[in-house]
Amino acid sequence: MILFDKLWETMREKGISTYTLREKHNIDTRTIRRLKANENITTDTLNTLCEILDCKLEDIAEYVKDEA
Repeated sequence: MILFDKLWETMREKGISTYTLREKHNIDTRTIRRLKANENITTDTLNTLCEILDCKLEDIAEYVKDEA
């Protein structure tokens, strides 16, 4: 499972809010909801978030093995 917990930490460190993502960078509200729920998003969105936050992918997402 891909978790986006690191995204919120990185955003806090960079002083970027979800409001800024929506209003300044045109990130859709549904996309933000999917990120908060650790649901699927596109690689294009990941790329955009890395550009906005000037960070690496591992600064916003991490893989955690599902417990089966």
